[in-house]
Amino acid sequence: MKRITAAVTLTIAGAAMAQDSGPTVAPPAAIVADGIPPVPQALADATRPYLESRAAGFDGWNPVTRGVLVSTRFGNTAQLHEVAMPLGMRRQLSFEADAIAGASYAPRRGDVLVVQKDVGGSEFWQLYTLKDGRLTLLTDGKSRNAINAWSHDGRWLGYSSTRRNGTDNDLYIIDPRDPKSDRLVARVQGGGWAIGDFAPDAKTAVVSQYLSVNKTNLYLMNVATGRMTPIGDPAQPIAYGDAKFAPDGTLWVTSDEGSDFQRLGTIDPRTGRFTAVAPEAKWDVAGFDISDDGRTIAYVVNEAGIDRLKLLDVASRRARTVPLPAGGIGGVAFAPWGALGFTLTSAKAPADTYSLDPATLKVTRWTASETGGLDPQRNAEPEFIEVKSFDGEPVSGFLYRPDPKRWPGKRPLLFNIHGGPEGQSTPGFLGRNNYLINELGIAIFYPNVRGSTGFGKRFVALDNGPFKREDSVKDIGAFLDRLERDPRIDPKRIAETGGSYGGYMCYAVAIRYGDRFKAANCIVAISNFVTFLENTQSYRRDLRRVEYGDERVAEQRAKLTAISPLTRAAELKIPLMVVTGGNDPRVPASEANQMIAAVRANGVPAWHLLAKDEGHGFAKKENQDYQFWTSLLFWRANLLGPGK
Repeated sequence: MKRITAAVTLTIAGAAMAQDSGPTVAPPAAIVADGIPPVPQALADATRPYLESRAAGFDGWNPVTRGVLVSTRFGNTAQLHEVAMPLGMRRQLSFEADAIAGASYAPRRGDVLVVQKDVGGSEFWQLYTLKDGRLTLLTDGKSRNAINAWSHDGRWLGYSSTRRNGTDNDLYIIDPRDPKSDRLVARVQGGGWAIGDFAPDAKTAVVSQYLSVNKTNLYLMNVATGRMTPIGDPAQPIAYGDAKFAPDGTLWVTSDEGSDFQRLGTIDPRTGRFTAVAPEAKWDVAGFDISDDGRTIAYVVNEAGIDRLKLLDVASRRARTVPLPAGGIGGVAFAPWGALGFTLTSAKAPADTYSLDPATLKVTRWTASETGGLDPQRNAEPEFIEVKSFDGEPVSGFLYRPDPKRWPGKRPLLFNIHGGPEGQSTPGFLGRNNYLINELGIAIFYPNVRGSTGFGKRFVALDNGPFKREDSVKDIGAFLDRLERDPRIDPKRIAETGGSYGGYMCYAVAIRYGDRFKAANCIVAISNFVTFLENTQSYRRDLRRVEYGDERVAEQRAKLTAISPLTRAAELKIPLMVVTGGNDPRVPASEANQMIAAVRANGVPAWHLLAKDEGHGFAKKENQDYQFWTSLLFWRANLLGPGK
């Protein structure tokens, strides 16, 4: 195996150094490459193995066959598959042009499978039943719908929908076996509502009203009447995460009440009293699930970006840590027979599905996703970097370095800034980005600036509103100060990229620190906060106003305008690449168009890649590949130099 990998590596490295001559790759039909040179076929061939890695994320259990549902891609988009046994065949269930966004069998019964899917990345998801490879529509085909929770007996599915007016996320229930049973339970105001779980008798349900990353209200909803009773005091500044009923009716939640972090505990629906149960005093509990017998709770603790899986014995209140590789853990869900399913990814392994026996802590791997024939053990492990920012605030990130034996001396560096801003860069499998590290010798740094999640509610609020927004941009300056002094980093060859809010950061950093960066590749990026807030979809507009500021208030509008990259476009002097999804419901394509026009008017070179059949990021493999190849051309021209 190692000899084969070495041979592939030599071929890749040799092709990467080839001159850009000869045949080129035709762009996919939906791609518009404005100002971008053709992609040489030699470049596509050189990178091919890195583009063929896969993932198989855990989507749930089939309670009848005891198989697992996984999301994986063998064609152009991720589809739903079922695996009957550990490391068994992945049997494809869905065959759609667009990716399946979510799916689940009815608990216990397993007699119906419901999936969630949109068209072209619009995020106007519809719900369907899936049988014999065919989808049958359950919702109206127009509004935005999302799977919320099943009743414990598997009869009723709760979901949210903007069907009534296009903005408010009303709450519905349906028996998917009988579409005529569809019923509006509660009319609400706002886009952050969802059914968290049904009580064991299905007569009531816990409902969450998400207002911001720092504020969520909980309600107990009467399923027959839709009447909402607040759990606790909605005026209190408390954020809740998951909320689930145990078989005995106990309501378990994650909450930051009385703490800087999300803790696992119980809450009394009548009084709102929260009692922390899990022992962790620091770090967020990122998610949990309760076994069908109510004896065990599996939960994930995010320790500075590294996920730890733990099992809580409900009776004794004692927790055990499951020994797993450092990385990311998601989708934890118990099967009716007691096994725990989850997704695990690390720097040296793509996301795959695993199960755990809670009694023995034995871990069983269900899928082994392909890595394009490459040896994933060659991939760099991340290095934790922490610095003090301009005001003394500690900020951190993860640095992936190329192998010093193959790439001695000072190497180029690429900053990759996450979106959100309520997001977090965590260690995981880098997929095609491993090509940059392994084959081009580029180091990649993933910063977690202030406003990132995972470091407590104080930290996540440090960038809120327009008047603190640029403090997160200044955090990049502190990272630059540290990394420019690194003996293995070339301070004259540093570039940056970022998507969504990270795309705003990409623009803003290019303006503030343009003399220290060679180029910027900004993806689905906010260029003007005012036009963004005015044009983002209405169901999410108020939620974004809480984070960024309210453009309807004169003072805030003035500040939002002042800090917008479009306002300061004349100060952006470095080469720019912009990537856009034509159907993006979050950051409309107009945000890219106005920035490209302004930068080009100032005589700065700007490439623009538009996918007309994509939304907030590219989901189709053919578009992802072309985006990667054009980005490589951009880095070769502006970071590495010709012929590199």
